[in-house]
Amino acid sequence: MPIVAALRAFSDVFTPPFRSVLIRSLAISVLVLAVIWAAGTRAVAALAAWFAATHPLDYPWYVDAFTTVSGFVSGVLIFIGLAYLVAPVSAIVAGFFLDDVAATVERTHYPADPPGLPVPLWESIGATLKFTALVVVVNLIAFLLLLVPGINLIAFFVGNGYLLGREYFQLAAGRLMPPSAAEQLRARHAGSVFLGGLAMAGLLAVPVLNLVTPLFGIALMVHLVKRLTGTRTLMPPR
Repeated sequence: MPIVAALRAFSDVFTPPFRSVLIRSLAISVLVLAVIWAAGTRAVAALAAWFAATHPLDYPWYVDAFTTVSGFVSGVLIFIGLAYLVAPVSAIVAGFFLDDVAATVERTHYPADPPGLPVPLWESIGATLKFTALVVVVNLIAFLLLLVPGINLIAFFVGNGYLLGREYFQLAAGRLMPPSAAEQLRARHAGSVFLGGLAMAGLLAVPVLNLVTPLFGIALMVHLVKRLTGTRTLMPPR
């Protein structure tokens, strides 16, 4: 069942509505990263200026060398840091569009079913921030386990598979039923939800493709929820 949902979701990712959301989320992400870049370079420049102002001028070459080297090194480090931040930042930004994506999947594939209700904005933002924090923690643990061959890979897929599956399933099911009912449905089908999360973790591990993980994930979980519930709303939405 998760395999069928994953295949449908992957085909959805390349449709015009999904591309539109992806372009918007990436554009906003680039803007956010540009602000981070500007702030980081300004902070380093201010530090270098402070260092030059507080040290004797008997050795101007020393101050100049420090300013030049610090500017170059900080630029490289900030660039590397931003490269790693692209995926999580785009995931946070895409979180604001996930309800629109879920509605598109429901409308396209399940037109005869009652449409889901959007998750309240504050709840969606909270879930996105919590999810992002958890993923950062799990991947930090996986990174710290790099010295243990094989274990870090297992930690990455198991941790992300569980977290991604749980959060995105809750969001998709929450459009059709109260949160408590969505949690019960997830608990009854924990194995299928985890397998769906593993598919998302696999995509997350692929550079460039990891940018579409949030859109793929919500589409996958909408398909999975619909298959588990018989493509109908079992309980009144919130």
